[in-house]
Amino acid sequence: MGIDYDYDAIVIGGGPGGYACAIRAAQLGLKTACVEGRETLGGTCLNVGCIPSKALLNASHFYHAAAHGTWSSFGINAENVSLDLPTMMSQKDETVRSLTKGIEFLFKKNNVERLQGWAQFEDSHTISVAGRRHTAKSIIIATGSDPSPFRAVEINNDDGVVVDSTGALALKSVPKSLVVVGGGVIGLELGSVWGRLGADVTVLEYLPEILPGMDSDVRKTVRQLLQKQGFTIRTAVEVQTIERTNSIAKVSLKENGQLETIEADTVLIATGRRPNTSRLALETIGITVDVRGFIPVDHGAKTAIDDVYAIGDVTPGPMLAHRAEDDGIALAERLAGIPRDVNHSVIPAVVYIDPEVASVGQTEDALKMSGRSYKVSKFPMLANSRAKANRETNGFVKLIADEETDVVLGAHIISSVAGTMIAQIAQAMEFGATAEDVAYTCHAHPTHSEAIKEAALGISGSPIHA
Repeated sequence: MGIDYDYDAIVIGGGPGGYACAIRAAQLGLKTACVEGRETLGGTCLNVGCIPSKALLNASHFYHAAAHGTWSSFGINAENVSLDLPTMMSQKDETVRSLTKGIEFLFKKNNVERLQGWAQFEDSHTISVAGRRHTAKSIIIATGSDPSPFRAVEINNDDGVVVDSTGALALKSVPKSLVVVGGGVIGLELGSVWGRLGADVTVLEYLPEILPGMDSDVRKTVRQLLQKQGFTIRTAVEVQTIERTNSIAKVSLKENGQLETIEADTVLIATGRRPNTSRLALETIGITVDVRGFIPVDHGAKTAIDDVYAIGDVTPGPMLAHRAEDDGIALAERLAGIPRDVNHSVIPAVVYIDPEVASVGQTEDALKMSGRSYKVSKFPMLANSRAKANRETNGFVKLIADEETDVVLGAHIISSVAGTMIAQIAQAMEFGATAEDVAYTCHAHPTHSEAIKEAALGISGSPIHA
Protein backbone atom coordinates (compact mmCIF):
# COMPACT_ATOMS: atom_id res chain seq x y z
CA MET A 1 0.00 0.00 0.00
CA GLY A 2 1.11 3.55 -0.69
CA ILE A 3 1.74 6.10 2.02
CA ASP A 4 -1.22 8.30 2.84
CA TYR A 5 0.07 11.87 2.58
CA ASP A 6 -1.87 15.01 3.51
CA TYR A 7 -1.30 16.41 0.02
CA ASP A 8 -0.08 15.35 -3.36
CA ALA A 9 2.02 18.51 -3.55
CA ILE A 10 3.08 21.24 -1.16
CA VAL A 11 4.60 24.37 -2.69
CA ILE A 12 6.77 26.47 -0.37
CA GLY A 13 6.47 30.07 -1.50
CA GLY A 14 3.61 32.12 -2.91
CA GLY A 15 5.50 34.15 -5.51
CA PRO A 16 5.12 33.90 -9.31
CA GLY A 17 6.75 30.47 -9.46
CA GLY A 18 5.06 29.09 -6.38
CA TYR A 19 1.51 30.28 -6.88
CA ALA A 20 1.55 29.37 -10.59
CA CYS A 21 2.83 25.89 -9.74
CA ALA A 22 0.20 25.42 -7.03
CA ILE A 23 -2.68 26.60 -9.22
CA ARG A 24 -1.66 24.44 -12.16
CA ALA A 25 -1.16 21.36 -9.96
CA ALA A 26 -4.62 21.84 -8.46
CA GLN A 27 -6.15 22.32 -11.91
CA LEU A 28 -4.69 18.95 -12.88
CA GLY A 29 -6.32 17.17 -9.95
CA LEU A 30 -3.49 17.14 -7.42
CA LYS A 31 -4.42 17.95 -3.83
CA THR A 32 -2.24 21.02 -3.32
CA ALA A 33 -1.20 23.43 -0.58
CA CYS A 34 0.92 26.55 -0.81
CA VAL A 35 2.94 27.90 2.12
CA GLU A 36 3.56 31.65 2.35
CA GLY A 37 5.09 33.58 5.22
CA ARG A 38 3.82 36.97 4.11
CA GLU A 39 0.25 37.95 4.89
CA THR A 40 -0.30 38.52 1.17
CA LEU A 41 0.43 36.25 -1.76
CA GLY A 42 2.50 37.18 -4.80
CA GLY A 43 5.99 37.08 -3.35
CA THR A 44 8.63 39.75 -3.83
CA CYS A 45 7.55 40.44 -7.41
CA LEU A 46 4.02 41.48 -6.61
CA ASN A 47 4.52 42.95 -3.15
CA VAL A 48 7.86 44.77 -3.28
CA GLY A 49 9.29 44.21 -6.74
CA CYS A 50 8.06 44.01 -10.33
CA ILE A 51 4.53 45.34 -9.84
CA PRO A 52 4.98 48.32 -7.48
CA SER A 53 8.11 49.43 -9.34
CA LYS A 54 6.23 49.42 -12.66
CA ALA A 55 3.35 51.34 -11.10
CA LEU A 56 5.81 54.03 -9.98
CA LEU A 57 7.68 53.99 -13.28
CA ASN A 58 4.42 54.59 -15.13
CA ALA A 59 3.24 57.35 -12.79
CA SER A 60 6.62 59.09 -12.71
CA HIS A 61 6.75 58.95 -16.52
CA PHE A 62 3.44 60.82 -16.73
CA TYR A 63 4.61 63.42 -14.21
CA HIS A 64 7.91 64.00 -15.99
CA ALA A 65 6.19 64.32 -19.37
CA ALA A 66 3.78 66.90 -18.00
CA ALA A 67 6.24 68.86 -15.89
CA HIS A 68 9.17 69.00 -18.30
CA GLY A 69 7.58 70.00 -21.57
CA THR A 70 7.32 66.68 -23.42
CA TRP A 71 3.58 67.09 -23.81
CA SER A 72 4.00 70.63 -25.13
CA SER A 73 5.67 69.23 -28.26
CA PHE A 74 2.26 67.71 -29.09
CA GLY A 75 0.43 70.97 -28.43
CA ILE A 76 -0.58 70.00 -24.89
CA ASN A 77 0.37 72.79 -22.51
CA ALA A 78 0.30 71.83 -18.85
CA GLU A 79 0.83 74.63 -16.35
CA ASN A 80 1.55 74.59 -12.62
CA VAL A 81 2.20 70.85 -12.59
CA SER A 82 2.83 69.59 -9.07
CA LEU A 83 3.66 66.26 -7.50
CA ASP A 84 1.39 64.62 -4.92
CA LEU A 85 3.73 61.84 -3.78
CA PRO A 86 1.36 60.31 -1.19
CA THR A 87 -1.31 59.86 -3.88
CA MET A 88 1.24 58.36 -6.25
CA MET A 89 2.29 55.92 -3.54
CA SER A 90 -1.30 55.06 -2.67
CA GLN A 91 -2.13 54.17 -6.29
CA LYS A 92 0.92 51.91 -6.28
CA ASP A 93 -0.27 50.26 -3.07
CA GLU A 94 -3.79 49.84 -4.45
CA THR A 95 -2.40 48.09 -7.53
CA VAL A 96 -0.55 45.66 -5.28
CA ARG A 97 -3.61 45.08 -3.09
CA SER A 98 -5.88 44.31 -6.01
CA LEU A 99 -3.45 41.83 -7.53
CA THR A 100 -2.74 40.01 -4.26
CA LYS A 101 -6.50 39.70 -3.71
CA GLY A 102 -6.70 38.30 -7.22
CA ILE A 103 -4.31 35.48 -6.35
CA GLU A 104 -6.30 34.71 -3.21
CA PHE A 105 -9.38 34.40 -5.42
CA LEU A 106 -7.55 32.06 -7.80
CA PHE A 107 -6.49 29.86 -4.88
CA LYS A 108 -10.09 29.55 -3.75
CA LYS A 109 -11.35 28.99 -7.30
CA ASN A 110 -8.85 26.18 -7.89
CA ASN A 111 -9.00 24.64 -4.37
CA VAL A 112 -5.42 25.43 -3.41
CA GLU A 113 -5.11 25.40 0.38
CA ARG A 114 -3.17 28.32 1.82
CA LEU A 115 -0.82 27.56 4.73
CA GLN A 116 0.22 30.76 6.53
CA GLY A 117 3.72 30.82 8.01
CA TRP A 118 7.32 29.87 7.34
CA ALA A 119 8.07 26.28 6.37
CA GLN A 120 10.84 24.08 7.71
CA PHE A 121 11.71 20.59 6.54
CA GLU A 122 11.46 17.71 8.98
CA ASP A 123 12.08 15.07 6.32
CA SER A 124 11.77 14.86 2.54
CA HIS A 125 7.98 14.48 2.73
CA THR A 126 7.25 16.55 5.87
CA ILE A 127 7.36 20.22 6.72
CA SER A 128 6.31 22.17 9.78
CA VAL A 129 4.43 25.46 9.45
CA ALA A 130 3.49 27.52 12.49
CA GLY A 131 3.88 24.47 14.74
CA ARG A 132 1.82 22.10 12.56
CA ARG A 133 3.19 19.20 10.51
CA HIS A 134 2.11 18.64 6.91
CA THR A 135 3.09 15.83 4.56
CA ALA A 136 3.12 15.56 0.79
CA LYS A 137 4.21 13.15 -1.90
CA SER A 138 6.10 16.01 -3.57
CA ILE A 139 7.45 19.21 -2.06
CA ILE A 140 8.43 22.16 -4.22
CA ILE A 141 10.76 24.90 -2.97
CA ALA A 142 9.86 28.26 -4.53
CA THR A 143 11.03 30.71 -1.88
CA GLY A 144 12.51 33.29 -4.24
CA SER A 145 15.26 35.73 -3.38
CA ASP A 146 16.14 38.70 -1.17
CA PRO A 147 18.26 41.80 -1.83
CA SER A 148 21.96 40.97 -1.47
CA PRO A 149 23.68 42.61 1.50
CA PHE A 150 26.50 45.03 0.73
CA ARG A 151 29.49 44.52 2.99
CA ALA A 152 28.73 45.78 6.49
CA VAL A 153 26.28 48.47 5.41
CA GLU A 154 23.19 48.70 7.61
CA ILE A 155 19.95 49.01 5.66
CA ASN A 156 17.16 51.02 7.26
CA ASN A 157 14.15 51.25 4.99
CA ASP A 158 12.23 53.31 7.55
CA ASP A 159 14.38 56.44 7.61
CA GLY A 160 15.11 56.48 3.87
CA VAL A 161 18.84 57.22 4.15
CA VAL A 162 20.36 53.85 3.21
CA VAL A 163 17.76 51.59 1.61
CA ASP A 164 17.40 48.47 -0.50
CA SER A 165 14.90 48.03 -3.33
CA THR A 166 12.03 47.57 -0.87
CA GLY A 167 12.78 50.86 0.84
CA ALA A 168 13.22 52.67 -2.48
CA LEU A 169 9.61 51.82 -3.31
CA ALA A 170 8.35 53.56 -0.19
CA LEU A 171 10.35 56.78 0.27
CA LYS A 172 8.28 59.45 1.98
CA SER A 173 9.77 62.32 -0.01
CA VAL A 174 11.81 62.86 -3.14
CA PRO A 175 15.49 62.97 -2.19
CA LYS A 176 17.47 65.88 -3.60
CA SER A 177 20.34 63.50 -4.27
CA LEU A 178 20.22 59.73 -4.77
CA VAL A 179 23.26 57.49 -5.08
CA VAL A 180 22.54 54.07 -6.57
CA VAL A 181 25.14 51.42 -5.79
CA GLY A 182 24.85 48.98 -8.67
CA GLY A 183 24.17 49.61 -12.35
CA GLY A 184 21.94 46.62 -12.99
CA VAL A 185 18.24 46.42 -13.79
CA ILE A 186 16.91 47.21 -10.31
CA GLY A 187 19.19 50.19 -9.76
CA LEU A 188 18.45 51.78 -13.13
CA GLU A 189 14.69 51.29 -12.86
CA LEU A 190 14.39 52.72 -9.36
CA GLY A 191 16.89 55.43 -10.17
CA SER A 192 14.64 56.36 -13.10
CA VAL A 193 11.60 56.66 -10.83
CA TRP A 194 13.22 59.15 -8.47
CA GLY A 195 15.16 60.90 -11.21
CA ARG A 196 11.92 61.69 -13.03
CA LEU A 197 10.44 63.01 -9.80
CA GLY A 198 13.34 65.41 -9.27
CA ALA A 199 16.24 63.59 -7.62
CA ASP A 200 19.81 64.12 -8.80
CA VAL A 201 20.81 60.50 -9.53
CA THR A 202 24.36 59.10 -9.48
CA VAL A 203 24.95 55.45 -10.38
CA LEU A 204 28.10 53.72 -9.11
CA GLU A 205 28.94 50.46 -10.90
CA TYR A 206 31.90 48.23 -10.05
CA LEU A 207 32.17 46.76 -13.56
CA PRO A 208 33.37 48.68 -16.64
CA GLU A 209 29.81 49.11 -17.95
CA ILE A 210 26.21 49.11 -16.67
CA LEU A 211 23.68 46.30 -17.27
CA PRO A 212 26.08 43.36 -16.86
CA GLY A 213 25.36 40.45 -19.20
CA MET A 214 23.46 42.44 -21.81
CA ASP A 215 24.64 43.02 -25.36
CA SER A 216 27.43 45.61 -25.52
CA ASP A 217 25.55 47.76 -28.06
CA VAL A 218 22.64 47.96 -25.63
CA ARG A 219 24.84 48.78 -22.67
CA LYS A 220 26.62 51.64 -24.42
CA THR A 221 23.43 53.12 -25.86
CA VAL A 222 21.52 52.92 -22.57
CA ARG A 223 24.35 54.69 -20.78
CA GLN A 224 24.22 57.53 -23.31
CA LEU A 225 20.44 57.81 -23.08
CA LEU A 226 20.41 57.88 -19.27
CA GLN A 227 23.14 60.48 -19.18
CA LYS A 228 21.03 62.66 -21.49
CA GLN A 229 18.21 62.22 -18.96
CA GLY A 230 20.43 63.65 -16.22
CA PHE A 231 21.97 60.53 -14.70
CA THR A 232 25.59 60.67 -13.57
CA ILE A 233 26.98 57.22 -14.34
CA ARG A 234 30.36 56.21 -12.99
CA THR A 235 31.70 52.77 -13.87
CA ALA A 236 34.78 50.83 -12.74
CA VAL A 237 34.15 52.32 -9.30
CA GLU A 238 34.65 50.44 -6.03
CA VAL A 239 32.49 51.58 -3.14
CA GLN A 240 34.51 51.25 0.06
CA THR A 241 32.16 52.32 2.86
CA ILE A 242 28.79 53.95 3.38
CA GLU A 243 28.36 55.91 6.60
CA ARG A 244 25.25 57.57 7.95
CA THR A 245 25.53 61.01 9.55
CA ASN A 246 22.15 62.15 10.80
CA SER A 247 20.02 62.31 7.66
CA ILE A 248 22.93 62.25 5.19
CA ALA A 249 24.85 59.27 3.79
CA LYS A 250 28.55 59.54 2.99
CA VAL A 251 29.83 57.17 0.32
CA SER A 252 33.57 56.49 0.18
CA LEU A 253 34.70 55.17 -3.19
CA LYS A 254 37.82 54.37 -5.17
CA GLU A 255 38.15 55.23 -8.86
CA ASN A 256 41.38 54.89 -10.84
CA GLY A 257 43.20 54.35 -7.56
CA GLN A 258 41.93 57.64 -6.11
CA LEU A 259 39.78 57.82 -2.98
CA GLU A 260 36.77 60.13 -2.90
CA THR A 261 33.75 60.77 -0.68
CA ILE A 262 30.37 61.89 -1.95
CA GLU A 263 27.23 62.72 0.01
CA ALA A 264 23.61 61.90 -0.72
CA ASP A 265 20.20 62.22 0.92
CA THR A 266 19.51 58.60 0.00
CA VAL A 267 21.70 55.67 -0.99
CA LEU A 268 20.05 52.74 -2.74
CA ILE A 269 21.90 49.44 -2.45
CA ALA A 270 21.08 47.62 -5.69
CA THR A 271 23.89 45.08 -5.93
CA GLY A 272 21.76 42.11 -6.88
CA ARG A 273 19.75 39.43 -5.14
CA ARG A 274 20.48 36.17 -3.32
CA PRO A 275 18.43 32.97 -2.94
CA ASN A 276 16.14 32.88 0.08
CA THR A 277 16.74 29.47 1.65
CA SER A 278 17.98 30.18 5.17
CA ARG A 279 14.73 29.32 7.02
CA LEU A 280 14.04 25.99 5.31
CA ALA A 281 16.36 23.75 7.36
CA LEU A 282 17.62 22.17 4.13
CA GLU A 283 20.41 20.43 6.03
CA THR A 284 17.75 18.30 7.71
CA ILE A 285 17.04 16.50 4.45
CA GLY A 286 20.57 16.62 3.03
CA ILE A 287 20.28 19.42 0.47
CA THR A 288 23.44 21.51 0.13
CA VAL A 289 23.39 24.84 -1.66
CA ASP A 290 26.20 25.83 -4.03
CA VAL A 291 28.80 28.54 -3.39
CA ARG A 292 26.35 31.28 -4.43
CA GLY A 293 23.53 29.89 -2.27
CA PHE A 294 21.50 28.30 -5.08
CA ILE A 295 19.89 24.87 -4.81
CA PRO A 296 21.32 22.59 -7.52
CA VAL A 297 18.64 20.98 -9.68
CA ASP A 298 18.54 18.90 -12.85
CA HIS A 299 16.69 19.92 -16.01
CA GLY A 300 13.44 18.67 -14.48
CA ALA A 301 13.80 20.82 -11.31
CA LYS A 302 14.70 17.78 -9.18
CA THR A 303 17.03 18.36 -6.24
CA ALA A 304 19.45 15.78 -4.92
CA ILE A 305 16.65 14.42 -2.71
CA ASP A 306 13.85 12.33 -4.22
CA ASP A 307 10.45 14.04 -4.40
CA VAL A 308 11.89 17.45 -3.46
CA TYR A 309 11.99 20.01 -6.25
CA ALA A 310 13.10 23.63 -6.57
CA ILE A 311 12.12 26.36 -9.05
CA GLY A 312 12.71 30.04 -9.70
CA ASP A 313 15.20 32.31 -7.98
CA VAL A 314 16.45 29.66 -5.55
CA THR A 315 17.94 27.74 -8.50
CA PRO A 316 20.73 28.74 -10.94
CA GLY A 317 19.53 30.76 -13.91
CA PRO A 318 17.92 34.14 -14.64
CA MET A 319 16.28 35.56 -11.53
CA LEU A 320 13.12 36.56 -13.37
CA ALA A 321 9.47 36.18 -12.40
CA HIS A 322 8.42 34.79 -15.78
CA ARG A 323 11.16 32.16 -15.69
CA ALA A 324 9.91 31.06 -12.28
CA GLU A 325 6.30 30.97 -13.48
CA ASP A 326 7.12 28.83 -16.51
CA ASP A 327 9.25 26.51 -14.37
CA GLY A 328 6.39 26.15 -11.88
CA ILE A 329 3.72 25.39 -14.47
CA ALA A 330 5.95 22.89 -16.26
CA LEU A 331 6.81 21.11 -13.00
CA ALA A 332 3.15 20.88 -11.99
CA GLU A 333 2.34 19.28 -15.32
CA ARG A 334 5.19 16.77 -15.00
CA LEU A 335 4.00 15.84 -11.50
CA ALA A 336 0.58 15.19 -13.03
CA GLY A 337 2.11 12.93 -15.67
CA ILE A 338 2.17 15.39 -18.57
CA PRO A 339 5.52 15.62 -20.41
CA ARG A 340 6.54 19.27 -20.30
CA ASP A 341 9.75 21.21 -20.71
CA VAL A 342 10.96 24.81 -20.48
CA ASN A 343 13.51 26.14 -22.95
CA HIS A 344 15.83 28.09 -20.68
CA SER A 345 17.76 29.46 -23.64
CA VAL A 346 14.71 31.49 -24.71
CA ILE A 347 13.86 33.61 -21.66
CA PRO A 348 13.40 37.31 -22.41
CA ALA A 349 14.69 40.00 -20.07
CA VAL A 350 13.33 43.54 -19.88
CA VAL A 351 14.58 46.76 -18.28
CA TYR A 352 11.66 49.14 -17.75
CA ILE A 353 13.46 52.43 -18.15
CA ASP A 354 12.64 54.98 -20.87
CA PRO A 355 13.00 53.77 -23.53
CA GLU A 356 12.59 50.15 -22.49
CA VAL A 357 15.30 47.58 -23.12
CA ALA A 358 14.55 43.96 -23.97
CA SER A 359 16.75 41.01 -24.82
CA VAL A 360 16.38 37.33 -25.63
CA GLY A 361 18.83 34.64 -26.68
CA GLN A 362 22.50 35.13 -27.46
CA THR A 363 24.40 38.39 -27.28
CA GLU A 364 26.87 39.25 -29.99
CA ASP A 365 29.61 39.32 -27.35
CA ALA A 366 28.91 35.70 -26.36
CA LEU A 367 28.83 34.56 -29.99
CA LYS A 368 32.17 36.20 -30.68
CA MET A 369 33.70 34.35 -27.75
CA SER A 370 32.19 31.04 -28.88
CA GLY A 371 33.56 31.36 -32.40
CA ARG A 372 30.18 30.65 -33.97
CA SER A 373 29.49 32.26 -37.36
CA TYR A 374 26.59 34.70 -37.28
CA LYS A 375 24.96 37.62 -39.08
CA VAL A 376 23.78 40.87 -37.46
CA SER A 377 21.24 43.45 -38.55
CA LYS A 378 20.36 46.69 -36.74
CA PHE A 379 17.39 48.84 -37.62
CA PRO A 380 17.03 52.26 -35.97
CA MET A 381 13.73 53.25 -34.38
CA LEU A 382 14.31 56.66 -35.97
CA ALA A 383 13.29 55.04 -39.28
CA ASN A 384 10.12 53.47 -37.87
CA SER A 385 6.98 55.43 -38.78
CA ARG A 386 5.05 54.76 -35.55
CA ALA A 387 8.03 55.68 -33.38
CA LYS A 388 8.48 58.82 -35.46
CA ALA A 389 4.81 59.79 -35.06
CA ASN A 390 5.00 59.20 -31.31
CA ARG A 391 8.35 61.01 -31.01
CA GLU A 392 9.85 57.83 -29.53
CA THR A 393 12.79 57.53 -31.92
CA ASN A 394 15.55 56.53 -29.50
CA GLY A 395 16.80 52.99 -29.86
CA PHE A 396 17.05 50.16 -32.34
CA VAL A 397 16.25 46.52 -33.05
CA LYS A 398 19.31 44.30 -33.28
CA LEU A 399 18.71 40.82 -34.68
CA ILE A 400 21.29 38.03 -34.74
CA ALA A 401 20.98 34.92 -36.93
CA ASP A 402 23.17 31.91 -37.68
CA GLU A 403 25.26 32.60 -40.78
CA GLU A 404 24.64 29.20 -42.36
CA THR A 405 21.09 28.28 -41.32
CA ASP A 406 19.59 31.79 -40.87
CA VAL A 407 18.00 30.57 -37.58
CA VAL A 408 17.40 33.44 -35.17
CA LEU A 409 19.89 33.31 -32.29
CA GLY A 410 18.92 36.42 -30.37
CA ALA A 411 17.51 39.92 -30.39
CA HIS A 412 18.23 43.09 -28.46
CA ILE A 413 15.78 45.99 -28.57
CA ILE A 414 15.74 49.54 -27.25
CA SER A 415 12.32 51.09 -27.80
CA SER A 416 9.45 52.61 -25.85
CA VAL A 417 7.62 49.25 -26.06
CA ALA A 418 10.60 46.87 -26.25
CA GLY A 419 9.19 44.65 -23.51
CA THR A 420 6.15 43.90 -25.65
CA MET A 421 8.09 43.64 -28.91
CA ILE A 422 10.53 41.01 -27.62
CA ALA A 423 7.76 38.39 -27.29
CA GLN A 424 7.65 38.02 -31.07
CA ILE A 425 11.32 37.07 -31.22
CA ALA A 426 11.04 34.74 -28.22
CA GLN A 427 8.20 32.89 -29.94
CA ALA A 428 10.10 32.79 -33.23
CA MET A 429 13.11 31.27 -31.45
CA GLU A 430 10.92 28.77 -29.61
CA PHE A 431 9.76 27.44 -32.98
CA GLY A 432 13.22 27.55 -34.56
CA ALA A 433 12.30 30.32 -37.01
CA THR A 434 14.76 31.86 -39.43
CA ALA A 435 15.27 35.57 -40.02
CA GLU A 436 13.54 35.06 -43.35
CA ASP A 437 10.49 33.61 -41.53
CA VAL A 438 10.31 36.77 -39.43
CA ALA A 439 10.95 39.07 -42.39
CA TYR A 440 8.16 37.62 -44.50
CA THR A 441 5.57 37.54 -41.74
CA CYS A 442 3.19 40.42 -42.38
CA HIS A 443 3.42 43.11 -39.69
CA ALA A 444 0.66 45.67 -39.15
CA HIS A 445 1.39 49.25 -40.14
CA PRO A 446 2.15 51.57 -38.48
CA THR A 447 3.57 49.71 -35.47
CA HIS A 448 6.83 49.64 -33.58
CA SER A 449 7.08 45.93 -34.42
CA GLU A 450 7.73 46.77 -38.06
CA ALA A 451 11.26 47.53 -36.89
CA ILE A 452 11.64 43.81 -36.17
CA LYS A 453 10.56 42.99 -39.73
CA GLU A 454 13.05 45.52 -41.11
CA ALA A 455 15.88 44.13 -38.97
CA ALA A 456 15.03 40.64 -40.21
CA LEU A 457 15.07 41.86 -43.81
CA GLY A 458 18.45 43.39 -43.05
CA ILE A 459 19.94 39.99 -42.23
CA SER A 460 19.90 39.29 -45.97
CA GLY A 461 20.87 42.88 -46.73
CA SER A 462 17.51 44.12 -47.94
CA PRO A 463 15.72 46.43 -45.45
CA ILE A 464 13.13 48.64 -47.08
CA HIS A 465 13.27 51.77 -44.92
CA ALA A 466 16.96 52.06 -44.11
